[in-house]
Amino acid sequence: MDKGWWKLTLALLVLLVSTNAEASFSYHMEDFIRAVKQIEDEDPGSDPATVLMRLRRAAGLNDAFIRHFLPDAQAASEMPTNLSEYFRKAVHHRVLEDFKEEGVVLTPDGTTVTVAPLLLGIEAGILKTKRQAHIHLTLAKDLGVSFRRHSSGTHYLGPDGCWNNVTSPQVFTLSSKPNLFTIAQINGRMDGMILGTEISANSSCLLKLSSLLKQYYSHQLDREGMDSAPRLISQRRRENFKLLVFPPRLMRKTMMTVELQQRLTGQPKMKMETKRKLRAVVKMAIKEFVHMYMDCPPIISRCMWGAEPYRGTPTSLSLPLPFLFIHHTHTPSEPCLTFEKCSADMRAMQRFHQEDRGWDDIGYSFVAGSDGYIYEGRGWDIQGAHTYGQNSKGYGVSFIGDYQTNLPSQHAMSLVRDQLASCAVNRGGLVSSYTLQGHRDVVSTTCPGDAFYKEISTWEHFGVLSKISPC
Repeated sequence: MDKGWWKLTLALLVLLVSTNAEASFSYHMEDFIRAVKQIEDEDPGSDPATVLMRLRRAAGLNDAFIRHFLPDAQAASEMPTNLSEYFRKAVHHRVLEDFKEEGVVLTPDGTTVTVAPLLLGIEAGILKTKRQAHIHLTLAKDLGVSFRRHSSGTHYLGPDGCWNNVTSPQVFTLSSKPNLFTIAQINGRMDGMILGTEISANSSCLLKLSSLLKQYYSHQLDREGMDSAPRLISQRRRENFKLLVFPPRLMRKTMMTVELQQRLTGQPKMKMETKRKLRAVVKMAIKEFVHMYMDCPPIISRCMWGAEPYRGTPTSLSLPLPFLFIHHTHTPSEPCLTFEKCSADMRAMQRFHQEDRGWDDIGYSFVAGSDGYIYEGRGWDIQGAHTYGQNSKGYGVSFIGDYQTNLPSQHAMSLVRDQLASCAVNRGGLVSSYTLQGHRDVVSTTCPGDAFYKEISTWEHFGVLSKISPC
C-alpha cells in the first residue's frame, strides 16, 4: 500500500475516533462531568483553575471583559481535538434562528443551565483576582448587547424549552423567540454566582471541578426529600440565590457591569438617554426576575416530564380565581424524590386520567413532587378536572403520595403554601383574598388524607364554606 493510502487511512481513523469520542458524550450534566473528569485524569496534577482555563480556551471564552477578571485562556494548554470540540459545543452559548439553544446542558434535577457563566463564576471564585469578579461575570455579562437586541419586548426573561431526549439529550429547542435572557441562561448565571461565592469564601477546601459539579448537581435525596438535603445543591438554587442578592444591589451591580463591559470592549460611553433607557429596562427585568425566581417556585414544564397533548379543545379560565383546592394523589402512594420518578408518576396519572377516566388531560393544575419542584399540569390558564363542580373557580394542586397518616415533606408544603400561592396572586391567577380548601371540603372524598387535611386547616387562607352544589 503506498504512502497516500496510509495517510488517507490514518486521517479517516483520526476522524472516526474523534467523532465517536464526541458522540459518546451527550449534553447531560452527568456526561459533561464525565468529560471534565477525563481531562483531570489525563493530567492528575492539574488544579481546578487550570482545568477551567483549558475549558475556556476550548470554548473561546476569552474576550476583553473576561480577561479583565481572569487570566488569558490562550496560556492554557490545548486539549485533545475530540474533547475540545465537545466542550466548545457544550460551553459556547448561542441561539440559532430555529430557536435551538446551544451551550446548555440538562441537569439531573430536570432543569437546563448554560455552562459558560457557571464555569466563569467558579473560576472567579477560585482565583479571587478582583473583588466580586464572580458577580460581574455571571449576573450581567452581555446584558448591554442583549438589551439592544431585545429592547422592544414586553417580557425580558425566557422562554424555557425542551430537550429531544432527557436520557441522552442532544438538542434543546426554545418554546418561542428568546427575550433578554433565556431560562437556561438565568439558571446558569445563578449557579455560577452561588458556587463562585461559596468557593471564594471557602477556598481552603477546594474540590476537583468534576467533584464540585457532581456534589452540586447529582445529590441523591433520601426518604425525607429536601427536608434533610444539604444546603449547596442545585435543587436549592433559588433559595441560595435569594440569600445572596437583594434587588437594589442587583440593579446597581448590573449597571456597573454593563458600563464596565462597554469600556473594556472599546465601545463609546453611553449617552445619558441610552443609560436612562437601559436603567428602565434593567429595573423592569429585575422586577420580572424577582417575580419569577424569588416569588415563584421552580416549575417543571409539561414537555420536560413527557406529557401527551391535550385532547380536544381546552377551556380557558376566567382569572383571577377565588379558590385553591388541595389534593393528594393517593396513587402513586409514595412521594417521588427524583426528576425521573416524578416525571414517570406524572405520565402515569395523565395516562389514567385520559385513558381510564376519559378526560382531556391530567386533571390537576399543578402537582408537587418531593424532589424540590412543582410539575405543570394544565397550568395557569386552562381549566382543570380536579374538583367536581368547582373546576372553573379554582386551581387544583395535588401532592404526589398518600397522606392519610403521614405528611408531605415540609419543603414540598412550603413550595405550594408559601410560593405557588403567592406566585398565583402576583401574576393575577388568584385573588389576594382567595380561599384554600381541601378536596373533601367540596366533594365527598377522603382526599387529601386525614393527616394532610389536618395540616392544611392551619394554613393561612384556609376556609370551610358550605358545599356549593355543582353547576
